[in-house]
Amino acid sequence: MSAPRLFWVAQRRWRTGWPPVEFALDEPNGLIAAGGDLEPATLIDAYRRGLFPWFGPQDPILWWCPEPRAVLWPQDFVPSRSLAKRLRRREFAVRFDTAFDAVVAACAAPRPGANGTWITPAMLDAYGALHRLGYAHSVEAWQDGELVGGLYGVALGQVFFGESMFARRTDASKVAFAHLVRVLLRQDCRLIDCQVASAHLASLGAVDMPRAEFLTCVDALARAPDPRGPWHGDDDL
Repeated sequence: MSAPRLFWVAQRRWRTGWPPVEFALDEPNGLIAAGGDLEPATLIDAYRRGLFPWFGPQDPILWWCPEPRAVLWPQDFVPSRSLAKRLRRREFAVRFDTAFDAVVAACAAPRPGANGTWITPAMLDAYGALHRLGYAHSVEAWQDGELVGGLYGVALGQVFFGESMFARRTDASKVAFAHLVRVLLRQDCRLIDCQVASAHLASLGAVDMPRAEFLTCVDALARAPDPRGPWHGDDDL
C-alpha cells in the first residue's frame, strides 16, 4: 500500500479545493491539506468545514482536522472554586474587541519552553481582516491599564472557534474565558471548538469529541446567522 499523500489546495480555488476529511493523516494527527491562501472567504469556508490553519514560519499554509477534537459546551462551563473567587474579586477589567491586534500579537509572543510561534505575520494580517469584517473577536483582561491576558477566535453561526490565549498574570486568560462564555450563552452559542486538548483547556472543562461527531455538529450549528461584532461584555457597558 502506498503512503498517504498530502492534498495541495490551489490558491484562490478554495470553493472546490478541499479534500474529504477521510484524507486527513493519522501522523501528524489531522493534517489534511497544504497550500491555498488566508483570504477571509477561504478561512470562513475552512472553519465551516471543521478545518483550521496551523503552520510555522518556514512552512506552507497547513490545514488541520484532528481526531479527536477538543470542545467545550458553553452551558456546561463551571468555573473552579479558585476561578470563581477571582471573578468575584473583579481583579481584572474585561473588555471585548477593543485591542484585537494586541491580543493576537501577545498570543504570538515567545513563551517559556516553546520553540517559535505558529502565529506568523501572515496570520496576524489574516485574522485582523476577519476582525474588521466582524467575524473574529478578542476578549481582553486588563489590570491597571495594562493588557495582561486574553484570547481570540472566530464566531460563525452558533460555534465559537477558539484560536489562542495568553496570560501575563495568574488566571487572566481564564477570567477572559469565563466572560466569553457569558457572552456566548447570551448569543445562543452551542459549541466552543478548542481544537486540540491541553491541560489548560481541560481545566476549563474541554473534552474530546470524535471528529465525525464534531463535523456533524459544526455542519448544523455554523449554518445559523453569524453573530458579527463588535461584541460587548459586562465590563464594556
